[in-house]
Amino acid sequence: MNQPATKRPVCATCLRARSACICAWIAPVQAQAALLILQHPLEVGNAKNSARLLHLSVTGSELAVGESFEPGALEALLHAGGRTPVLLYPDTPGDANLPAPPPMPPLPAQALRLVLLDATWRKSRKMLYLNPALQRLPRLALMDAAPSNYRIRKAHAAHQLSTLEAAAQALGQLEGEDGRYQALLDAFDGFVAQQAAYTPHLNSA
Repeated sequence: MNQPATKRPVCATCLRARSACICAWIAPVQAQAALLILQHPLEVGNAKNSARLLHLSVTGSELAVGESFEPGALEALLHAGGRTPVLLYPDTPGDANLPAPPPMPPLPAQALRLVLLDATWRKSRKMLYLNPALQRLPRLALMDAAPSNYRIRKAHAAHQLSTLEAAAQALGQLEGEDGRYQALLDAFDGFVAQQAAYTPHLNSA
């Protein structure tokens, strides 16, 4: 008779197995801009995903899981507290299937909500297509993005960042304070090293 599988204890904070808990890398930071992370469902169980660590570190941030969101619920998330949402996403000139986004508003970071799509490039495009409210948002593109240290996941170019790295750089850009989120990036380096330890060949990358 087969014995039932034993469930591994799960950390109630980071939602990972206690043997792979990442809570040691939580780096609490208070951002001027609000932060909303829209996470694709396929990323939720990915051990290499950095969005949960980002959410736990940035005070007051919101994380919502979905691909196609209910319009009313999405609008409420985007505009909560009267903030103006801006989408961290590169420009897509010449894409006839998407409307041209409005220009970035001349507002201080304290009036803005930074919206991130936590997904692969292909899935983030699908999320954008499926949610018209996201298409109508002003877009923020990173300027002079630093190379990624996300060696535990495959990227097609050095400027393709993890969700956490992108958020740290974008928040600093909005606030005009380069380096204010270095503690968050240092915590990310620890998280990456922990994940790489589970896959020895990554340590020589």
